[in-house]
Amino acid sequence: MIDNFHIITLTHQTINVDQIGHFVVKHQTKDDLKDKLTQVKNQFDIDEIVYLSTCNRVSYIFYRENELEENYLKQFFHSINPELSEDRLNKLSNFVRLHSGIKAINHLFELSASIDSLVVGEREIFRQYRESYDQSVQWSLAGDHLRMLDKYTVTTAKEIYANTKIGEKPLSIVSLAIKSMLNINPNPSQRVLLVGAGETNRLVGKFLKKYNFTDITIFNRSLDNAKELSSTLGAKAYHISELFNYAEGFDILVVCTGSTEAIISTDIYSQLINRDESKKIVIDLSVPHNVDEDVQNGFDMHYVNIEELRTLAEQNLEHRKNEIGLAKKIIKGRLFEFQKVYQQRQIEKAFGKIPQEMKAIKERAVNTVYSKQIESLDDDAKALVIEMMNYMEKKCVSVPMKVAKEI
Repeated sequence: MIDNFHIITLTHQTINVDQIGHFVVKHQTKDDLKDKLTQVKNQFDIDEIVYLSTCNRVSYIFYRENELEENYLKQFFHSINPELSEDRLNKLSNFVRLHSGIKAINHLFELSASIDSLVVGEREIFRQYRESYDQSVQWSLAGDHLRMLDKYTVTTAKEIYANTKIGEKPLSIVSLAIKSMLNINPNPSQRVLLVGAGETNRLVGKFLKKYNFTDITIFNRSLDNAKELSSTLGAKAYHISELFNYAEGFDILVVCTGSTEAIISTDIYSQLINRDESKKIVIDLSVPHNVDEDVQNGFDMHYVNIEELRTLAEQNLEHRKNEIGLAKKIIKGRLFEFQKVYQQRQIEKAFGKIPQEMKAIKERAVNTVYSKQIESLDDDAKALVIEMMNYMEKKCVSVPMKVAKEI
Protein backbone atom coordinates (compact mmCIF):
# COMPACT_ATOMS: atom_id res chain seq x y z
CA MET A 1 0.00 0.00 0.00
CA ILE A 2 2.80 2.45 0.89
CA ASP A 3 4.32 1.72 -2.51
CA ASN A 4 1.25 3.28 -4.16
CA PHE A 5 2.31 6.81 -3.16
CA HIS A 6 4.20 8.65 -5.92
CA ILE A 7 5.60 12.12 -6.59
CA ILE A 8 6.68 13.34 -10.01
CA THR A 9 8.69 16.52 -9.59
CA LEU A 10 10.99 19.02 -11.27
CA THR A 11 12.83 21.57 -9.13
CA HIS A 12 15.63 24.13 -9.21
CA GLN A 13 17.95 21.26 -8.27
CA THR A 14 17.42 19.37 -11.53
CA ILE A 15 16.62 22.02 -14.16
CA ASN A 16 16.84 25.77 -14.70
CA VAL A 17 13.69 27.30 -13.28
CA ASP A 18 12.92 29.06 -16.54
CA GLN A 19 12.41 25.60 -18.07
CA ILE A 20 9.97 24.34 -15.43
CA GLY A 21 7.12 26.09 -17.24
CA HIS A 22 7.22 23.40 -19.94
CA PHE A 23 5.99 20.86 -17.37
CA VAL A 24 3.18 22.71 -15.61
CA VAL A 25 -0.54 22.31 -16.33
CA LYS A 26 -1.32 25.23 -18.61
CA HIS A 27 -4.60 26.88 -17.70
CA GLN A 28 -6.43 30.18 -17.81
CA THR A 29 -8.80 29.87 -14.84
CA LYS A 30 -9.22 27.76 -11.69
CA ASP A 31 -12.06 25.86 -13.35
CA ASP A 32 -9.80 25.17 -16.31
CA LEU A 33 -7.12 23.78 -13.97
CA LYS A 34 -9.70 21.62 -12.19
CA ASP A 35 -10.91 20.16 -15.50
CA LYS A 36 -7.39 19.42 -16.72
CA LEU A 37 -6.32 17.77 -13.45
CA THR A 38 -9.48 15.68 -13.50
CA GLN A 39 -8.63 14.63 -17.05
CA VAL A 40 -5.07 13.70 -16.01
CA LYS A 41 -6.41 11.74 -13.04
CA ASN A 42 -8.77 9.73 -15.24
CA GLN A 43 -6.39 9.27 -18.17
CA PHE A 44 -3.54 7.93 -16.06
CA ASP A 45 -5.58 5.76 -13.71
CA ILE A 46 -4.73 7.93 -10.68
CA ASP A 47 -6.86 7.45 -7.57
CA GLU A 48 -5.96 10.72 -5.83
CA ILE A 49 -3.81 13.69 -6.86
CA VAL A 50 -2.46 16.99 -5.53
CA TYR A 51 -0.86 19.46 -7.95
CA LEU A 52 1.76 21.86 -6.58
CA SER A 53 3.28 24.59 -8.76
CA THR A 54 5.57 27.28 -7.31
CA CYS A 55 8.24 29.66 -8.57
CA ASN A 56 10.92 26.96 -8.49
CA ARG A 57 9.17 23.59 -8.70
CA VAL A 58 6.24 21.64 -10.06
CA SER A 59 5.14 18.49 -8.26
CA TYR A 60 2.43 15.92 -8.96
CA ILE A 61 1.68 14.12 -5.68
CA PHE A 62 -0.57 11.12 -6.23
CA TYR A 63 -1.82 7.72 -5.09
CA ARG A 64 -2.26 4.96 -7.68
CA GLU A 65 -3.08 1.34 -6.87
CA ASN A 66 -1.87 -0.05 -10.19
CA GLU A 67 1.85 -0.21 -10.92
CA LEU A 68 3.39 2.49 -13.12
CA GLU A 69 4.09 1.37 -16.67
CA GLU A 70 7.59 1.60 -18.16
CA ASN A 71 6.80 4.68 -20.30
CA TYR A 72 4.53 6.30 -17.72
CA LEU A 73 6.53 9.53 -17.38
CA LYS A 74 6.84 10.00 -21.12
CA GLN A 75 3.11 9.49 -21.68
CA PHE A 76 2.30 11.66 -18.66
CA PHE A 77 4.24 14.72 -19.81
CA HIS A 78 3.25 14.29 -23.42
CA SER A 79 -0.32 14.69 -22.17
CA ILE A 80 0.60 17.64 -19.90
CA ASN A 81 2.36 19.43 -22.76
CA PRO A 82 1.88 17.96 -26.25
CA GLU A 83 4.41 20.51 -27.57
CA LEU A 84 7.33 18.83 -25.79
CA SER A 85 9.78 17.50 -28.36
CA GLU A 86 10.45 13.78 -28.72
CA ASP A 87 14.08 14.42 -27.79
CA ARG A 88 13.11 16.12 -24.52
CA LEU A 89 10.59 13.39 -23.71
CA ASN A 90 13.31 10.77 -24.21
CA LYS A 91 15.60 12.63 -21.77
CA LEU A 92 13.09 13.11 -18.95
CA SER A 93 15.21 11.08 -16.55
CA ASN A 94 17.87 13.83 -16.72
CA PHE A 95 15.69 16.37 -14.92
CA VAL A 96 12.43 14.73 -13.78
CA ARG A 97 12.45 12.85 -10.50
CA LEU A 98 9.95 10.08 -9.75
CA HIS A 99 9.75 9.17 -6.06
CA SER A 100 7.66 6.16 -5.03
CA GLY A 101 6.67 4.53 -1.75
CA ILE A 102 8.57 5.60 1.34
CA LYS A 103 10.88 7.78 -0.78
CA ALA A 104 7.87 9.75 -2.00
CA ILE A 105 6.67 10.31 1.57
CA ASN A 106 10.16 11.32 2.68
CA HIS A 107 10.36 13.78 -0.20
CA LEU A 108 7.02 15.35 0.71
CA PHE A 109 8.07 15.71 4.35
CA GLU A 110 11.30 17.43 3.26
CA LEU A 111 9.42 19.62 0.80
CA SER A 112 6.90 20.86 3.37
CA ALA A 113 9.64 21.60 5.89
CA SER A 114 11.54 23.64 3.28
CA ILE A 115 14.56 21.33 3.27
CA ASP A 116 14.19 20.91 -0.49
CA SER A 117 13.48 24.60 -1.20
CA LEU A 118 15.59 27.05 -3.17
CA VAL A 119 15.67 29.10 0.03
CA VAL A 120 16.04 26.54 2.82
CA GLY A 121 13.90 27.42 5.83
CA GLU A 122 11.37 29.69 4.09
CA ARG A 123 7.85 28.77 5.13
CA GLU A 124 6.12 29.88 1.96
CA ILE A 125 6.36 26.36 0.51
CA PHE A 126 4.40 24.99 3.48
CA ARG A 127 1.57 27.43 2.80
CA GLN A 128 1.67 26.65 -0.93
CA TYR A 129 1.49 22.91 -0.29
CA ARG A 130 -1.44 23.34 2.12
CA GLU A 131 -3.34 25.46 -0.41
CA SER A 132 -2.71 22.87 -3.13
CA TYR A 133 -3.94 20.03 -0.93
CA ASP A 134 -7.06 21.95 0.19
CA GLN A 135 -7.79 22.75 -3.44
CA SER A 136 -7.61 19.08 -4.41
CA VAL A 137 -9.95 18.16 -1.55
CA GLN A 138 -12.38 20.87 -2.66
CA TRP A 139 -12.29 19.51 -6.21
CA SER A 140 -12.74 15.87 -5.01
CA LEU A 141 -9.30 14.93 -6.39
CA ALA A 142 -7.88 13.81 -3.02
CA GLY A 143 -9.29 11.17 -0.70
CA ASP A 144 -8.43 9.09 2.36
CA HIS A 145 -4.88 8.09 1.33
CA LEU A 146 -3.66 11.62 0.70
CA ARG A 147 -5.66 12.84 3.71
CA MET A 148 -3.60 10.62 6.00
CA LEU A 149 -0.39 11.65 4.27
CA ASP A 150 -1.33 15.33 4.55
CA LYS A 151 -1.96 14.97 8.29
CA TYR A 152 1.54 13.62 8.89
CA THR A 153 3.10 16.06 6.43
CA VAL A 154 1.66 19.00 8.37
CA THR A 155 2.60 17.70 11.82
CA THR A 156 6.12 16.82 10.65
CA ALA A 157 6.71 20.27 9.16
CA LYS A 158 5.38 22.00 12.28
CA GLU A 159 7.59 19.87 14.52
CA ILE A 160 10.65 20.74 12.44
CA TYR A 161 9.92 24.46 12.45
CA ALA A 162 9.30 24.35 16.21
CA ASN A 163 12.30 22.23 17.23
CA THR A 164 15.07 23.35 14.86
CA LYS A 165 16.45 26.69 13.75
CA ILE A 166 15.84 25.91 10.10
CA GLY A 167 13.32 28.75 9.87
CA GLU A 168 15.22 31.20 12.08
CA LYS A 169 15.46 34.67 10.53
CA PRO A 170 13.63 33.26 7.53
CA LEU A 171 14.29 34.42 4.00
CA SER A 172 12.08 33.87 1.01
CA ILE A 173 12.23 34.25 -2.74
CA VAL A 174 10.43 37.56 -2.29
CA SER A 175 12.90 38.84 0.31
CA LEU A 176 15.82 37.84 -1.93
CA ALA A 177 14.19 39.61 -4.87
CA ILE A 178 13.67 42.77 -2.81
CA LYS A 179 17.27 42.56 -1.59
CA SER A 180 18.43 42.32 -5.19
CA MET A 181 16.27 45.33 -6.07
CA LEU A 182 17.60 47.41 -3.16
CA ASN A 183 21.15 46.67 -4.26
CA ILE A 184 20.38 48.76 -7.35
CA ASN A 185 19.58 51.69 -5.03
CA PRO A 186 16.13 52.71 -6.31
CA ASN A 187 14.52 55.85 -4.90
CA PRO A 188 11.38 55.15 -2.80
CA SER A 189 9.62 57.88 -4.78
CA GLN A 190 9.92 55.87 -8.00
CA ARG A 191 6.84 54.46 -9.69
CA VAL A 192 6.13 50.77 -9.03
CA LEU A 193 3.81 48.51 -11.02
CA LEU A 194 2.68 45.21 -9.50
CA VAL A 195 1.17 42.78 -11.99
CA GLY A 196 -0.64 40.12 -9.98
CA ALA A 197 -2.23 40.39 -6.53
CA GLY A 198 -1.64 36.88 -5.22
CA GLU A 199 0.24 35.88 -2.09
CA THR A 200 3.68 36.51 -3.62
CA ASN A 201 2.92 40.08 -4.63
CA ARG A 202 1.19 40.65 -1.30
CA LEU A 203 4.55 39.87 0.30
CA VAL A 204 6.23 42.17 -2.21
CA GLY A 205 3.76 44.86 -1.16
CA LYS A 206 4.71 44.45 2.51
CA PHE A 207 8.37 44.96 1.67
CA LEU A 208 7.59 47.99 -0.51
CA LYS A 209 5.67 49.50 2.38
CA LYS A 210 8.52 48.70 4.77
CA TYR A 211 10.98 50.55 2.54
CA ASN A 212 8.62 53.51 2.05
CA PHE A 213 7.65 53.02 -1.59
CA THR A 214 4.38 54.89 -2.04
CA ASP A 215 3.73 55.34 -5.77
CA ILE A 216 2.32 51.87 -6.45
CA THR A 217 -0.16 50.66 -9.08
CA ILE A 218 -1.62 47.15 -9.13
CA PHE A 219 -3.01 45.15 -12.04
CA ASN A 220 -4.79 41.82 -11.55
CA ARG A 221 -7.32 39.53 -13.24
CA SER A 222 -9.56 39.88 -10.18
CA LEU A 223 -10.16 43.60 -9.66
CA ASP A 224 -11.53 42.86 -6.18
CA ASN A 225 -8.24 41.25 -5.15
CA ALA A 226 -6.31 44.17 -6.66
CA LYS A 227 -8.42 46.62 -4.68
CA GLU A 228 -7.98 44.61 -1.48
CA LEU A 229 -4.20 44.77 -1.83
CA SER A 230 -4.27 48.42 -2.91
CA SER A 231 -6.17 49.36 0.23
CA THR A 232 -3.27 48.17 2.40
CA LEU A 233 -0.67 50.02 0.30
CA GLY A 234 -2.52 53.19 -0.63
CA ALA A 235 -2.15 52.10 -4.24
CA LYS A 236 -4.21 52.38 -7.40
CA ALA A 237 -5.90 49.22 -8.72
CA TYR A 238 -6.86 48.20 -12.26
CA HIS A 239 -8.03 45.10 -14.08
CA ILE A 240 -5.17 43.41 -15.91
CA SER A 241 -6.84 44.16 -19.25
CA GLU A 242 -6.00 47.85 -18.65
CA LEU A 243 -2.25 47.20 -18.97
CA PHE A 244 -2.28 48.09 -22.66
CA ASN A 245 -3.96 51.40 -21.96
CA TYR A 246 -1.74 52.47 -19.06
CA ALA A 247 0.33 55.52 -20.01
CA GLU A 248 1.68 56.85 -16.70
CA GLY A 249 4.98 54.99 -16.96
CA PHE A 250 6.95 53.11 -14.32
CA ASP A 251 10.42 52.65 -12.88
CA ILE A 252 10.02 49.25 -11.20
CA LEU A 253 7.89 46.39 -12.53
CA VAL A 254 7.16 43.30 -10.42
CA VAL A 255 5.31 40.49 -12.17
CA CYS A 256 3.94 37.35 -10.54
CA THR A 257 0.72 35.76 -11.77
CA GLY A 258 -0.63 32.26 -12.21
CA SER A 259 -0.59 32.64 -15.99
CA THR A 260 1.21 29.94 -17.93
CA GLU A 261 1.81 32.34 -20.81
CA ALA A 262 3.87 35.55 -20.98
CA ILE A 263 1.76 38.57 -20.02
CA ILE A 264 4.29 41.36 -20.59
CA SER A 265 4.75 41.27 -24.35
CA THR A 266 6.83 43.70 -26.41
CA ASP A 267 3.73 45.69 -27.32
CA ILE A 268 2.52 45.96 -23.72
CA TYR A 269 6.00 46.82 -22.40
CA SER A 270 6.42 49.53 -25.05
CA GLN A 271 3.08 51.02 -24.00
CA LEU A 272 4.01 50.86 -20.32
CA ILE A 273 7.32 52.73 -20.68
CA ASN A 274 5.59 55.32 -22.91
CA ARG A 275 8.75 56.27 -24.85
CA ASP A 276 10.76 56.56 -21.60
CA GLU A 277 14.20 55.09 -22.40
CA SER A 278 15.61 55.16 -18.85
CA LYS A 279 16.81 51.85 -17.41
CA LYS A 280 14.04 50.01 -15.57
CA ILE A 281 14.02 47.39 -12.81
CA VAL A 282 11.99 44.34 -13.84
CA ILE A 283 11.39 41.49 -11.38
CA ASP A 284 9.67 38.39 -12.73
CA LEU A 285 8.78 35.85 -10.03
CA SER A 286 6.46 33.77 -12.22
CA VAL A 287 6.92 30.21 -13.45
CA PRO A 288 6.90 30.11 -16.37
CA HIS A 289 8.20 33.63 -16.92
CA ASN A 290 5.49 36.23 -17.44
CA VAL A 291 7.90 38.67 -19.11
CA ASP A 292 8.46 37.69 -22.73
CA GLU A 293 12.06 36.89 -23.73
CA ASP A 294 11.90 39.54 -26.48
CA VAL A 295 11.22 42.11 -23.75
CA GLN A 296 14.12 40.85 -21.65
CA ASN A 297 16.49 41.06 -24.59
CA GLY A 298 15.12 44.11 -26.39
CA PHE A 299 14.98 46.78 -23.68
CA ASP A 300 17.41 48.35 -21.24
CA MET A 301 16.62 46.95 -17.79
CA HIS A 302 17.90 45.38 -14.61
CA TYR A 303 16.17 42.02 -14.98
CA VAL A 304 15.70 39.79 -11.93
CA ASN A 305 14.13 36.33 -12.08
CA ILE A 306 14.16 33.16 -10.03
CA GLU A 307 17.32 31.87 -11.68
CA GLU A 308 19.12 35.12 -10.86
CA LEU A 309 18.34 34.57 -7.18
CA ARG A 310 19.97 31.13 -7.03
CA THR A 311 23.37 32.45 -5.85
CA LEU A 312 21.81 34.39 -2.99
CA ALA A 313 19.83 31.30 -2.04
CA GLU A 314 22.97 29.14 -1.97
CA GLN A 315 24.62 31.61 0.41
CA ASN A 316 21.57 31.28 2.65
CA LEU A 317 22.04 27.50 2.74
CA GLU A 318 25.45 27.54 4.44
CA HIS A 319 24.33 28.50 7.95
CA ARG A 320 21.34 26.13 7.86
CA LYS A 321 23.15 22.89 6.99
CA ASN A 322 23.34 21.72 10.61
CA GLU A 323 19.61 22.29 10.99
CA ILE A 324 18.91 20.12 7.94
CA GLY A 325 20.52 17.17 9.74
CA LEU A 326 18.30 17.70 12.78
CA ALA A 327 15.23 18.02 10.57
CA LYS A 328 16.01 14.76 8.81
CA LYS A 329 16.19 12.94 12.16
CA ILE A 330 12.68 14.17 12.93
CA ILE A 331 11.51 13.04 9.50
CA LYS A 332 13.00 9.57 10.01
CA GLY A 333 10.94 9.11 13.16
CA ARG A 334 7.80 10.43 11.53
CA LEU A 335 8.24 8.09 8.55
CA PHE A 336 8.27 5.06 10.83
CA GLU A 337 5.20 6.34 12.68
CA PHE A 338 3.32 7.06 9.46
CA GLN A 339 3.99 3.59 8.05
CA LYS A 340 2.62 1.97 11.19
CA VAL A 341 -0.50 4.15 11.40
CA TYR A 342 -1.15 3.91 7.67
CA GLN A 343 -0.92 0.11 7.73
CA GLN A 344 -3.32 0.02 10.67
CA ARG A 345 -5.78 2.22 8.80
CA GLN A 346 -5.71 -0.03 5.72
CA ILE A 347 -6.34 -3.11 7.86
CA GLU A 348 -9.26 -1.39 9.57
CA LYS A 349 -10.71 -0.39 6.20
CA ALA A 350 -10.38 -3.96 4.93
CA PHE A 351 -12.01 -5.41 8.05
CA GLY A 352 -14.69 -2.74 7.81
CA LYS A 353 -16.38 -4.90 5.20
CA ILE A 354 -16.69 -7.87 7.57
CA PRO A 355 -19.90 -6.79 9.42
CA GLN A 356 -21.91 -6.50 6.20
CA GLU A 357 -20.52 -9.76 4.85
CA MET A 358 -21.23 -11.65 8.10
CA LYS A 359 -24.75 -10.23 8.21
CA ALA A 360 -25.31 -11.35 4.62
CA ILE A 361 -24.02 -14.87 5.42
CA LYS A 362 -26.33 -15.13 8.45
CA GLU A 363 -29.36 -13.97 6.51
CA ARG A 364 -28.64 -16.38 3.67
CA ALA A 365 -28.29 -19.25 6.16
CA VAL A 366 -31.57 -18.37 7.89
CA ASN A 367 -33.62 -17.49 4.82
CA THR A 368 -32.23 -19.87 2.19
CA VAL A 369 -29.79 -22.61 3.20
CA TYR A 370 -31.53 -23.74 6.43
CA SER A 371 -34.91 -22.10 5.96
CA LYS A 372 -36.86 -25.39 5.84
CA GLN A 373 -35.20 -26.79 8.94
CA ILE A 374 -35.76 -23.56 10.88
CA GLU A 375 -39.40 -23.39 9.83
CA SER A 376 -39.95 -26.87 11.21
CA LEU A 377 -38.87 -25.78 14.69
CA ASP A 378 -41.28 -24.60 17.36
CA ASP A 379 -41.22 -20.90 18.25
CA ASP A 380 -38.92 -21.29 21.28
CA ALA A 381 -36.36 -23.34 19.36
CA LYS A 382 -36.56 -20.98 16.39
CA ALA A 383 -35.93 -17.97 18.69
CA LEU A 384 -32.97 -19.74 20.28
CA VAL A 385 -31.38 -20.49 16.88
CA ILE A 386 -31.79 -16.86 15.75
CA GLU A 387 -30.34 -15.62 19.04
CA MET A 388 -27.36 -17.95 18.66
CA MET A 389 -26.85 -16.81 15.05
CA ASN A 390 -26.88 -13.14 16.13
CA TYR A 391 -24.38 -13.91 18.89
CA MET A 392 -22.04 -15.71 16.46
CA GLU A 393 -22.36 -12.85 13.98
CA LYS A 394 -21.20 -10.29 16.53
CA LYS A 395 -18.32 -12.45 17.74
CA CYS A 396 -17.15 -13.22 14.19
CA VAL A 397 -16.98 -9.49 13.60
CA SER A 398 -15.33 -8.43 16.89
CA VAL A 399 -12.56 -11.05 16.99
CA PRO A 400 -10.78 -10.07 13.73
CA MET A 401 -11.26 -6.37 14.58
CA LYS A 402 -9.50 -6.94 17.91
CA VAL A 403 -6.69 -8.88 16.26
CA ALA A 404 -6.25 -6.09 13.67
CA LYS A 405 -5.71 -3.48 16.39
CA GLU A 406 -3.02 -5.62 17.97
CA ILE A 407 -1.00 -5.93 14.75
